[in-house]
Amino acid sequence: MSKFTILKEFWSFLKIRKKWWLGPIVLVLLLLGLIAIFAEGSALAPFIYTLF
Repeated sequence: MSKFTILKEFWSFLKIRKKWWLGPIVLVLLLLGLIAIFAEGSALAPFIYTLF
């Protein structure tokens, strides 16, 4: 199995079920998670964690 199997399955789900509104929600959640992970050790961490 390839690493991107879950992405292929999610894409086919969006195409078949016409659930296009899920795409932006998942994208925003992923971006917020990445921001929280990368800002963990920086001086900006206290300011970012107050948003959550």
